[in-house]
Amino acid sequence: MTSLAQFRDAIARHAPRDGTFASVLPGVRLIRCATPTMPMPVIYEPTVCFVAQGRKRATLGASVLHYDPTSYLMASVGLPVMGAVIEATPARPYLSLQLDLDPALLSELALQHPRPAGDRAVAAGLTLNAMTPGLLDACTRLVALLDAPDDARALGDLVVREILYRLLTGPNGGVLRAMTQADGRQGQIARAIVWIRANFTGACRVDELARVAGMSRSTFHQHFRAVTAMSPLDFRTQLRMQEARRLMVGDGMEAATAGYAVGYDSPSQFSRDYSRLFGVPPGKDASRLRLESRAASPLSPVHGV
Repeated sequence: MTSLAQFRDAIARHAPRDGTFASVLPGVRLIRCATPTMPMPVIYEPTVCFVAQGRKRATLGASVLHYDPTSYLMASVGLPVMGAVIEATPARPYLSLQLDLDPALLSELALQHPRPAGDRAVAAGLTLNAMTPGLLDACTRLVALLDAPDDARALGDLVVREILYRLLTGPNGGVLRAMTQADGRQGQIARAIVWIRANFTGACRVDELARVAGMSRSTFHQHFRAVTAMSPLDFRTQLRMQEARRLMVGDGMEAATAGYAVGYDSPSQFSRDYSRLFGVPPGKDASRLRLESRAASPLSPVHGV
């Protein structure tokens, strides 16, 4: 049996149906989905996703990334992404391992293994990377440990440490090193992202965001777009639309009321922005999603990357 087959089978054992499954190891989750999904908005927190079977698409602004068993997706800051499983069947479901990126452990590893000469941090907050045999082996061993929970608790941290080491010393390790530097460009942009996420219903003034980040206006705009693939205003709009969709579908709120709740003064502007992002007006989209939710079987929802 190949390493990939072992990885796939190990995830299938611990994700027996569609959904996202926590494990005995903090920050380690398994995901299964037996059918392709509609694009759904989600916040990708600092995390890495390894796919054992199937294929998924992540859209961030104008950037579209496809990942499968040959690649892994890494998010170094909290980003509003449209995610969709695009290859999955009941016989061959989408299966993946999601691992949170621990800043403290990454900082420790970065100190122990300094940046190689000529290695420069990559600014992008969402990156696609080639899977390697070493990473595949470590991921397989991590999931296989879940067969014996006591072993997982005793040895899991060591395997997680190995995975993070391999990520840190890989081609895009500079992205992770940037996470450990609070005074670096990515750390400065991360502060602005946290501020927008806490205040997305209000005004989004670039001068204020640049002050939060500790940058000049022009430098902030340049680096914010490099990390998030969108402008600060578009970033806020993504957050507003995600929350409005949740309010309409989850809380049964009317479209106009949801628009006001997320900061819009004009229902028509809210409808235009919503339609531009999701392809249909808010009321029609919410009705469709409610019908789909009622028709769906009561399984755990598929979240994450």
